[in-house]
Amino acid sequence: MQRTQTTEAPMAESLGDVGTRKKRATGFRGFVNRLLRTRMSAVGLAVIALMVMAAIFAPVITRHNPETQNFADALTGPSTTYWLGTDNLGRDTFSRVVYGSRVSLQVGVIAVGISLVIGTLLGLIAGYTRIGLVDSIIMRCMDALLAFPTLVLALAITAALGPSLTNVMIAVGIVGIPSYARLIRGQVLTVGQREYVEAARTIGAPDSRIITRHIFPNVTAPLIVQASIGVAFAILAEASLSFLGLGVQPPTPSWGAMLAVGKDWLQHASWMAIGPGLAIFLVVLAFNFVGDGIRDALDPHLQHR
Repeated sequence: MQRTQTTEAPMAESLGDVGTRKKRATGFRGFVNRLLRTRMSAVGLAVIALMVMAAIFAPVITRHNPETQNFADALTGPSTTYWLGTDNLGRDTFSRVVYGSRVSLQVGVIAVGISLVIGTLLGLIAGYTRIGLVDSIIMRCMDALLAFPTLVLALAITAALGPSLTNVMIAVGIVGIPSYARLIRGQVLTVGQREYVEAARTIGAPDSRIITRHIFPNVTAPLIVQASIGVAFAILAEASLSFLGLGVQPPTPSWGAMLAVGKDWLQHASWMAIGPGLAIFLVVLAFNFVGDGIRDALDPHLQHR
């Protein structure tokens, strides 16, 4: 009899593990299905996938070096040789747009990573301490950053640090911190009042365990939405700073810098501005579509519709 009970226990645990894995898989598949159910989010994902593929396989996709100058072919219109024409220095516009996606993707990911990590940490600390000295200090610092227009603050930070790709990522990352800190603080204040959190405090669970096991997993949904939309802002901010000459420096291709040069040739060589301008428009729109789709897919009120 004892052997039977001993045998049944591992079987029950195994069945429980299988059920848990199946539930998790079903939940993820359900999320993906809800995300792809919206046509705009599916289109956004396709555009982002194309951007990532272009950034990775840029040497394979392009036929010309994006930094090579060929004055004999300067201001050549779109053709089979130069798909998007050439700029005033004879550089292939298509190659520069494709290689420019690397810069935009790098800034979007790293800048949002800086904002997300620091902002989430500050928001967790401020929200968990609730109304107190630490919370007041953190949130007053965030309010001070929010007192300035976002792009103006990024412009000031980049101007102080000097024009470079690294400084652009730092500046865009810093100006995005308050949004994540305020978002996470509000979520932590709400989740921290729920019964399972109070029960964990009652049994003497350490603060680190309460935050990592009970609070943080329940605030990740809005964090993911904010991050996806934040990538769009980071790409747009980098393009704006590069347009003003404070971002990526020549001859490295950047969509914003290409627009800055192309605006002077709109009447005679409009393709110089159309390529990078269209790329910025499509990618920023795609990340916003995906952000809206993720928000709807994670909304419990819409999951059963």
